[in-house]
Amino acid sequence: MNPVLAADPIDSAKLDATTISILLGKTVVIFVIILISVMFYVWFMRKVIADMQNRIGPAKAGPFGLLQTLADGTKLFFKEQSIPDNADRPMFRLAPYFSLVPAFLAFAIVPIGGTVIIAGRETNLQLIDVPMGILWLLMMSGLGLYGVLLAGWSSGSKYPLLGSVRASAQLLSYEATLGLAIVGAVIHAGSLSTRTIVDIQSQGSWSIADVGDWPLWQWFIIPAFFSFALFCISAIAETNHPPFDFVEAEQELVAGFLTEYTGMRFATFFLAEFLNVITMSAVAVTLFLGGPSGPDLTFVDSGHWLNTWIMPTFYFTAKLLVLLYCTVWIRASLPRMRFDQLMHLGWKYLIEASFLWVVIMLMLKVAKSQEWSFIADSEQYTFIFVLVASIAGAILIFMTLKACLPKDEQDSPDGYTLSQEEVK
Repeated sequence: MNPVLAADPIDSAKLDATTISILLGKTVVIFVIILISVMFYVWFMRKVIADMQNRIGPAKAGPFGLLQTLADGTKLFFKEQSIPDNADRPMFRLAPYFSLVPAFLAFAIVPIGGTVIIAGRETNLQLIDVPMGILWLLMMSGLGLYGVLLAGWSSGSKYPLLGSVRASAQLLSYEATLGLAIVGAVIHAGSLSTRTIVDIQSQGSWSIADVGDWPLWQWFIIPAFFSFALFCISAIAETNHPPFDFVEAEQELVAGFLTEYTGMRFATFFLAEFLNVITMSAVAVTLFLGGPSGPDLTFVDSGHWLNTWIMPTFYFTAKLLVLLYCTVWIRASLPRMRFDQLMHLGWKYLIEASFLWVVIMLMLKVAKSQEWSFIADSEQYTFIFVLVASIAGAILIFMTLKACLPKDEQDSPDGYTLSQEEVK
């Protein structure tokens, strides 16, 4: 099968009641899993931060406080749904769903398991497997911005409007870095399908006798580690996660674009925010950590339900929990940056570094695929030369671009030194 045209096997099956039932069932199951995941993540975040601060955390609602998030959501559901007099009422009501629905649709392309058989039909354990899955992800990531913008604009108040303008600048700034970081995985996979990207990272055998053939060495985090780091930083900024949580900067903007929202509409925005964190972590697992790839249980056949249903899902969940723990760790450890520092980091460093890293990877990919050997008639020496030359060229271009940026202080014609604030 052409890797660019890879798709879910059920897409080629006869469209009958069984196929439709499987598709609807997958949709409902994925939606329920996402909701439960958000509830668990909020509880997990509170517990981990409490443990870091030598506190107990949620402990009253349910065993170990597991039902605390459900209790908070139920409380918000019954609270008053107020709408400002100056608000654009239709847009004010729709804005929360413009944030929630793209987050759910972005998760739809994530493979959470392998290929299984349901009611005699072969299908992948993911909601949809479109050939251009990465473009679908970027599109959904961009659409989430409209919910924030509409919420601030439709509130008819200054503080929400300022918060939404700030949010749009932040999200657009890091959208470019996020896309270029994803290109790192696409270059190595040669496909835009998330299922194909996972399959390529699963090539090999987990045999103890041949460690060098483990699929672990095929994971894109090894050749594209810098892309993985850029993706994580950009995803944190895209999801308004600390230390980049300027959208709801209470000490500056009251509560940002959420100022006029109450009750369940208020909860919907936070549901979308935490769902975005889970989705981006799941995408990172898919692109760089092999997705559901992992060793099978050896005491049963490879086609046993334990190896087709349970183990791939277990490996995916374990990798996802590691990344989610890292997000909580960052939330508990790092202070909030200033907004100018955020924009400075994004526009002056991350975007340039992303472009240059993509150029380096393209050069190495071409050198390897074309089997260049113009240095001492050796492919290895040529590859090392291309690597060193690409990195040196990227550093030279980066330093040239940095030299073109305005300095922190500039001298005026009359000899008076202008501060950075005056220059701006």
